[in-house]
Parts: sequence; structure tokens; C-alpha cells
Amino acid sequence: MPHAIILIPARMASTRLPGKPLADIAGLPMIVHVLRRAAAAHIGEAVVATDSKAVMAAVEKSGGRAVMTRSDHVSGSDRIYEALEALDPEHSVELVVNVQGDLPTIAPADIRAALEPLADRHVDIATLAAEIKDPSDLTNPNVVKVKGKQVAPGRLHATAFTRANAEGPGPHYHHIGLYTYRRAALERFVKLPPSANEQRERLEQLRAMDNGMRIDVALVKSVPLGVDTPEELAKARKLLGG
Repeated sequence: MPHAIILIPARMASTRLPGKPLADIAGLPMIVHVLRRAAAAHIGEAVVATDSKAVMAAVEKSGGRAVMTRSDHVSGSDRIYEALEALDPEHSVELVVNVQGDLPTIAPADIRAALEPLADRHVDIATLAAEIKDPSDLTNPNVVKVKGKQVAPGRLHATAFTRANAEGPGPHYHHIGLYTYRRAALERFVKLPPSANEQRERLEQLRAMDNGMRIDVALVKSVPLGVDTPEELAKARKLLGG
């Protein structure tokens, strides 16, 4: 396997759940839960990229590693690119996994699954999706849907990402916002200007597709809980026993 690293962007300025990286879940900050699950994927070092000294201190107290980044990044992709350049100026890392810092229930096996499409040299970026089981998700704009052509068992070549209602015969897939980049693809991506489709849908992966970059999707069994509201935090505490 090419040399890989897992980077977890974490910022304190969440609109709906301020300070969420440090939210306590079963006696540990949420960011530490994510970091430990990332480390358990065993695909490379896992490092938190943050703009907060408090987050950095919490990570280091737990025995993890964090790196400080600028506070003015507009996306997690920009943050992890700054962290990557600081951590690996020799460019020995070939694959970069971007795990969102608000996924405390993410399965390590699913993180590993996001590497598999990059075995195909034609793929620039890989991500995850799971089949939509709840009918209400088909019309929920907060559920990002991905469409694609099957190119192998459990793998799609993405043709569209959208918040619009899922229509037509299924199966329909719920996109999971975890990405693995070839290093050159990440560097190219962060230097591209936002595209019109990206701005309309508020989905930055469309910038990559609009510029001819190929995204493939590994299909997994379920969608991890994303924590962005007090209600979701309460659910995470119940799931993880705290």
C-alpha cells in the first residue's frame, strides 16, 4: 500500500454546536473518539488538524498528535492540505484520508474501505456511500445523494452529487463525507476556484468533478452518525455509553 496518512480537520467555530470537537462523550472529547477510530484503521498515522490550542491540548493529553493550522480556512480540505505540507514537506505521503472530526461512531473498516478505489490509477479521489433505507431520506436536502455507474462489486464511478430529491428506480445512495485523495489530486483541488455547481449545491466535491477529476465511491453498510446538533450529540452519548 502506498504511504498514507489520516488527517482530521477540527475547528471550534461550529454554528449549530459551538466547541463540538471538545464535547464530552463517555468521558472523552468527541475529537479523541474520532482520532482513536482513525488510528484503529491501521492505514497510517492519524493526526488532528486544528485552529484551536484547546483542541490540540485535548488531543495531546489523550496521547494523540495534532498540528495547528490557520483559522481562516473555508473548508476541511484546505485545512488538511496545510497540515499535510507541514507534516510531510518531503512529500513521502502518497494518499491522504480526510476524516471529519464529527464522526465519533465511524467504523475503522469503513475508513479502510475509502482507500480501495485508489488501487485503480484512473481514480483521483475516493469516498463512501451507503444505500438509503429510510424513505424520508430520499427527500431530505440534508442527505447528500450520490449517483454513479457500477465499475466493480461495491464500487461506483460517481456521476453526480446532489441535495435534490432522489428520483427513479433505486437503489439510491447516501453520501458519507469522508474522502481519500491522491496527494497530487488534493493539491490540485485546493488550488482550484469554486465552481458554479459547487456553490449552487454547497458541495465542494462538485468542484473536483467539474474540473475533470474522477471520484469513485466505496459502498459500505451504514451511515455513521454525524454530530452537528445538540440532539445528535445526545444520540452519540447514548450510542457510546456516556
